[in-house]
Amino acid sequence: MTRPATDAQVAFEQYVTPELEVLYRTARSLTRNQADAEDLVQDTLLRAFRAIERFDGRYPRAWLMTIMRNANINRARKKTPDLLDDPDLTFERSTEFAEHDGPEETVVEPVFDSAVAAAFDSLSPDFREVVELVDLNGLAYQEAADLIDVPVGTVMSRLHRARKRIRDHIGEQGLESSGAFRTGDPS
Repeated sequence: MTRPATDAQVAFEQYVTPELEVLYRTARSLTRNQADAEDLVQDTLLRAFRAIERFDGRYPRAWLMTIMRNANINRARKKTPDLLDDPDLTFERSTEFAEHDGPEETVVEPVFDSAVAAAFDSLSPDFREVVELVDLNGLAYQEAADLIDVPVGTVMSRLHRARKRIRDHIGEQGLESSGAFRTGDPS
């Protein structure tokens, strides 16, 4: 015999469950570690379930991203440095799970990825924030604007300028946005 679903369970299914993929993707980008990402998502889901009855139903993705961001900040504060770990053992564990790619992935992708990462890292915090929210986490402009408390036009402007700076930086590195090396001769 199954129990009837409570209002909180129904709201959770309606607002939170559809955002699980985005939550995992965002957590992975924040933590850079699968296990930590799963822990962060679990923490976010638990906090969301506890607060679902107070949620008004508007912009669930932005609401969940705020919860995740706060949970991640709290986790970072509590995290202790791994000073006592054996560095050789840590390195061996990290290489055990490395994927083996073909020659193109081995040469081109790391160069292109590092150029994109460097371009992203060189952005001002305001620009990085909108790129992360809109391009990496898939938030709508309005959701991002509500989350960072700025007008939607500001989000659009920052995003446009940030994307241009990333493209310019990649171009300066001799790479095209496709990830291929430039030949030097446009013809």
